[in-house]
Amino acid sequence: MADELTCRCRKRFPPAFQIDADLRIPLDESPVTVLFGPSGAGKTTLLRLIAGLERPDSGSIVFRGREWFGAACLAPQERRASFLFQDYALFPHLTVAENVAYGSRSGEKTDQMMETFGLNEFSQRLPRAISGGQQQRVALARALAADPALLLLDEPLSALDAGLRTRTRQELRRTLLASSVPAIVVTHDRSEAIALGDWIAVIVNGVIRQTGAIQDVFRKPSDPQVAASLGVENILDARIVGRESGLLTLEVGTAQLQCVDSGESGLVAACIRAEDVAVTRDLHQASSARNRIVGAVRSVSVEGPLARIEIDCGFPLVAVITAQSASELTLQAGDTICAIVKATSVHLTMQEKS
Repeated sequence: MADELTCRCRKRFPPAFQIDADLRIPLDESPVTVLFGPSGAGKTTLLRLIAGLERPDSGSIVFRGREWFGAACLAPQERRASFLFQDYALFPHLTVAENVAYGSRSGEKTDQMMETFGLNEFSQRLPRAISGGQQQRVALARALAADPALLLLDEPLSALDAGLRTRTRQELRRTLLASSVPAIVVTHDRSEAIALGDWIAVIVNGVIRQTGAIQDVFRKPSDPQVAASLGVENILDARIVGRESGLLTLEVGTAQLQCVDSGESGLVAACIRAEDVAVTRDLHQASSARNRIVGAVRSVSVEGPLARIEIDCGFPLVAVITAQSASELTLQAGDTICAIVKATSVHLTMQEKS
């Protein structure tokens, strides 16, 4: 029996949107799978299709060799997939202990989850009397008390404020791993995806565009749409004009870049993350980096501890550096600077067809 979940199904939503999923999750390789994409991409709908809360128009869903949807359609309770909603959906009239006990297979399991999640001290409180982080723990405890075969989490940190959300990521990751229950987590937040997941499926406009180990996908997006959804700031139309000694020369706007030869030819998209762009006022500074492009600062925007620098290099280029570095460089619009990009930091994909 294959230790995997496959979801190959379609669901149409008039007038125009359609989920057309072709997804295989190797559960043995991915304790936590992230379903990632921009808002409106179809992430939550696909999660609901897997849970049985929505019914596909056609196709199949198979979990560990058992058909959940196909010739027949198993009801949600028969799938044993616990669903954690964005707002946690706790019963407001039940205490913390009663919420966890709801749907539990035994009193022993309830007690175990109360202990595991540190809920005993406020077991008799109602949900409105505890914090957002505590509510999340109650929702997770309730979901796992049902002894599920699969845990489905829809934007599990979105109900928390920004500071608590950051602090809770690693706690949630540890909890999911300790449960030994495979989990699928929906998120559109890049940092959240990296912190929580082992494996990722990127969905854009209802279609799974790329899957794989999370670091591999973030490092090498398969196409410009995936790159954009993963937050790559620089996605540049380019033409390959030279190939020598394992390097490609690209024509980008009125400038040239070099990158590692990965076998492409013709028209490509060059993807460069903003944090991989260094900047200096010294136009002749010695560097091992292949790409040193002189340009003019278009704008400087300080965003908390970071600064976003927009540069005209013969093509538009965005760099992200620390706010302290930007202050020390005293950058202003119109200043001439040098952008530095290593050849290994330029990832190529084929250009999208118009």
